[in-house]
Amino acid sequence: MTLQFISGGKWLADHRHFVPPDEAFAFFDVFRPQPVEEMLGRWRGSELPTGSPLDGLLESYGWWGKEFLDAETVHPLLFETASGPRPVDPAFLPVGVLRRAPRLAHSRAALAAFAAARPLLTTTRPKARLRMIEHRGVVTAAMVYDRLPIIDVFRRVDGRTVLGLMDLRGLPDPFFFVLRREG
Repeated sequence: MTLQFISGGKWLADHRHFVPPDEAFAFFDVFRPQPVEEMLGRWRGSELPTGSPLDGLLESYGWWGKEFLDAETVHPLLFETASGPRPVDPAFLPVGVLRRAPRLAHSRAALAAFAAARPLLTTTRPKARLRMIEHRGVVTAAMVYDRLPIIDVFRRVDGRTVLGLMDLRGLPDPFFFVLRREG
């Protein structure tokens, strides 16, 4: 059975614990582009493990998802707090460490430091924008971080689900994630 005939939701459920990167790319490439206007709203995030050194990282730090108020007003990282999901300024993320020493980012010390600093990193200002860009030969919605070398590219799985791919300069392995619309 080819990927075109498999339900996107079923495929994601069947692969929520692991999918080889080549299969994740093939699955990503099957789906239609996601228009910017259909990204608006709040989205709950989860990782799609592919063996990336970043697998498990966001969720271990309490990542909740993303929020798109309009094309110019995007909160790229919402983290769980006692009062609900709150945006965090990603400019303070140690991207160099993520690329060169991802194991350090997974350490207990790093998790504890982030937990202590997270209230200081909360922001109300947008930290990314939505644009249509070409990625893997398809023009689709993408979230461009304001101060980081990261672009998150989206493909539509269905009306409430998108598959995201983090394009981080210098990251040797892909990092995939899933967003499900809230409400």
